[in-house]
Amino acid sequence: MISFEVAAKDRGSAARAGLLVTPRGPARTPAFMPVGTYGAVKALTPEEIRGSGAAVILGNTYHLYLRPGHELIRRLGGLHRFMGWDGSILTDSGGFQVFSLAPFRKIREEGAEFRSHLDGSTHHLTPELSIGIQEALGADIMMALDVCAPASVSRDEIADAVGLTLRWGRRCLDARQGAGALFGIVQGGPHEDLRRESAGALTELPFDGFAIGGVSVGESRDEIDRVVSLTAPLLPESHPRYLMGVGTPRDLLVSIGAGVDMFDCVIPTRNARNGLLFTREGVIHIKRAQYEEDSRPLDESCSCEVCRRHSRAYLRHLYLTREILSMRLNTLHNVSFYQELMRRAREAIVDGGFASWAAAALPGLSRTDSEG
Repeated sequence: MISFEVAAKDRGSAARAGLLVTPRGPARTPAFMPVGTYGAVKALTPEEIRGSGAAVILGNTYHLYLRPGHELIRRLGGLHRFMGWDGSILTDSGGFQVFSLAPFRKIREEGAEFRSHLDGSTHHLTPELSIGIQEALGADIMMALDVCAPASVSRDEIADAVGLTLRWGRRCLDARQGAGALFGIVQGGPHEDLRRESAGALTELPFDGFAIGGVSVGESRDEIDRVVSLTAPLLPESHPRYLMGVGTPRDLLVSIGAGVDMFDCVIPTRNARNGLLFTREGVIHIKRAQYEEDSRPLDESCSCEVCRRHSRAYLRHLYLTREILSMRLNTLHNVSFYQELMRRAREAIVDGGFASWAAAALPGLSRTDSEG
């Protein structure tokens, strides 16, 4: 199981700093969890991930179930041993991947039927199987199977998703056999009453933490901010609050200010492979000609190995020549930048000045090198 304690609260916002402890060790919150879809954070070794400051990573239940298979990973000692990671692992339930396969899946009371994106084979993901897969992987934190409804569907469809998510959540709790923690997921789309209904029902159940789901599925940024600021206060102060699949540095600071503790997103790693690099002064598109002779580091305030050793000109050269090292260095910087951002946020919360610190940081973080 896990423990969680809120250690400090900001004076000017709902931001809070805490300590999440799993059997694998402590993680200070707010925390960003790099995404390791197939049991690897793309382009990085476990040592590099740990060196960036990350204490928890995310594994993908759907993808690991299909390949190489959860039973194989169980036989080889679990996902931690399989990938050589000694920190904590949170696994998603597979619900979002099933959602993303909309043309190839059917949602029923018993579970979700879907066709594999690999070979077209048919599979049935039930709450019981989702928990069984996550326990086979040896997850420290598991997610209950939910129904993620896109923002574009009708209110009635979102209401149905809320009801089914609650019923599946109960079944996930009943199916749990091991010591892994289990988080429930609040749904409700953009509708305040449905969010309140979902949060109210789920928080009556003995989950170890709660997540805000169904966000960043087609809404505007303002709508995402509204839903997060509405939902976070509905969740117990004594439990960790996790915003799933969000987002940019700007999104993280806004959501921390609303009271969220945990985050994951593919943005830092995916953007790195596409040459989009984060700095305190905004996003750098490293392929731009303006960096051809730029001898400066990406971010002069960043202490990561990339910024200590390499210039923008060199990183541009690697990217344009499609060197494998480009993906590695870009990813290491972005992941390190996110961890440093979380560290600075925690310090600001402990000092009681997060709101003013974030207000000063946001304009730079939101800027791109195409502006001005």
